[in-house]
Amino acid sequence: MLGLMQDWPLLCHRIIEHAATYHGTQEVVTRSVEGPIVRTNYAEIHKRALKVSQMLTRDGIKLGDRVATIAWNTWRHLECWYGIMGIGAICHTVNPRLFPEQIAWILNHAQDRVVMVDLTFVPVLEKIADRLPSVERYIVLTDKAHMPETPLKNAIAYEEWIAGADGDFAWADFDENTAAAMCYTSGTTGDPKGVLYSHRSNVLHALIANSKDALGTSASDTMLPVVPLFHANSWGIAFSAPSMGTKLVMPGPKLDGASVYELMDTEKVTHTAGVPTVWLMLLQYMSANQLKLPNLQFVVCGGSAMPRTMIKSFVDMGVVVRHAWGMTEMSPLGTLATLKPPFCERAGEEQLDILQTQGYPPYGVEMKITDDAGKKLPWDG
Repeated sequence: MLGLMQDWPLLCHRIIEHAATYHGTQEVVTRSVEGPIVRTNYAEIHKRALKVSQMLTRDGIKLGDRVATIAWNTWRHLECWYGIMGIGAICHTVNPRLFPEQIAWILNHAQDRVVMVDLTFVPVLEKIADRLPSVERYIVLTDKAHMPETPLKNAIAYEEWIAGADGDFAWADFDENTAAAMCYTSGTTGDPKGVLYSHRSNVLHALIANSKDALGTSASDTMLPVVPLFHANSWGIAFSAPSMGTKLVMPGPKLDGASVYELMDTEKVTHTAGVPTVWLMLLQYMSANQLKLPNLQFVVCGGSAMPRTMIKSFVDMGVVVRHAWGMTEMSPLGTLATLKPPFCERAGEEQLDILQTQGYPPYGVEMKITDDAGKKLPWDG
């Protein structure tokens, strides 16, 4: 006997459908690659993501085909994510900070058919395009006015490309274990290794990320993901924030202290996530200019260990600091340093002792400690 509740597959495009239906006017704000601040909302993101799906289908992209993105955190990149996944194709986020030879190897190994690229990275692709036989066309994430002259195969400006769609398109249901996204990790020996996320795993990770002891945003919060969309699913924020109707502020290519501070201040950012180098630049800029961020409530930091002095700087500002650990292979949240009992009453240096650890795995993550032979070892710190 089977239950009758919630009889539909866990698919990523259901997240943006929910956001558009119940939080359609919630803003998505971007510092664009071209320069100006661009404001849109979840209803528009959804509408344009359908156009992306429609155009990819016209271009012959099918279930299981790989579509690469090499882009910053912007509203266009978010539209591409959902448009690619909505037709069962695989959104392959490529890290532009890798060496060109590694990028070429990754694109060839994935056999990407289409590459969606920001203006910043067009020159990188021009240098390796003759080594990418599987790529049929390049879509440059800009408008016709900013479209560069480029020899890239069948290149077209994104805005011109999606203008060919009327948006009269419906996303289909398919198996929730279908691959939705791909990210290659360079944290390995030899060549980068590809990690495949299913629709099911992404949706479940979003639910985990939204718990209070993880990222914990709501529709009344504003999240600025400094962690890139090309870095392990932007720690799942591109799924978790829309699922809650959280306002998103996308920093684009400018991640220096002054630029990040300006967005956090003007958009009244409450939650943010990134690596220690970004927070160091932010804190140095704020200290040098005697600035404050009265709306900031929560900072999550991962990628590398967060220095104790940095944790203390945020704690002294009245900000909740969540030190996190994870891997690309985990979507990527693995553990988060939350002040749970018996540690929640600790203060001062004792509190910093706990916050400096990587903490607990959330529900849905299972861990064990073993020796080289696979034998379980005790949890003794």
